[in-house]
Amino acid sequence: MSSILLPNSKRVVATSTVHFQIRCYARKESGMDPKKETIRRALYPSNIRNKPTPTGTWRPDVEKALQHAIPSVQAHDTIDRAWLLHKRHIRKRREAETERKFESMRKAMDELASIDSHLYMEANKPENPRARSPEEVDLLKTLKASEARASDARIRGLFPRELRVPTDTPSRTGWKYDWKPFYRPL
Repeated sequence: MSSILLPNSKRVVATSTVHFQIRCYARKESGMDPKKETIRRALYPSNIRNKPTPTGTWRPDVEKALQHAIPSVQAHDTIDRAWLLHKRHIRKRREAETERKFESMRKAMDELASIDSHLYMEANKPENPRARSPEEVDLLKTLKASEARASDARIRGLFPRELRVPTDTPSRTGWKYDWKPFYRPL
């Protein structure tokens, strides 16, 4: 403690500790529903200055914990280099696997070229996703605007958008008995 002498010889005592104003987001309100209280505590945890969070992003003792776990800079650098070496080994294995798959695919395509050149040309023909056959153009003229838009949105060869996601329970509206798949010529 330190004391200050004022002109009227009154002694004012000042404490050496400084108190910070801490906002308490998780202040308990009286008469609150326990379910709401639990949800509120999960969404708005108490102020991080009040206590360390071992699974959170803030710990006041992180430097001390690191010093305790890894006592020297050399040990930290060794661990860091070992981690980078491990990641490099994983990357090299992945690249080797990709190279092996590509080489296998190249051999299969060479074999197809030697067996049947027409099939080889069809397999390697670039396809324009916007190109329409005359049959498709005639069909698009007869469709409603929403059906024509759905036909335009679907790129040939991709997974169908109209397929519904499987669920554990049926829909609330029930089964659509009059539903028919949209005809698309290939």
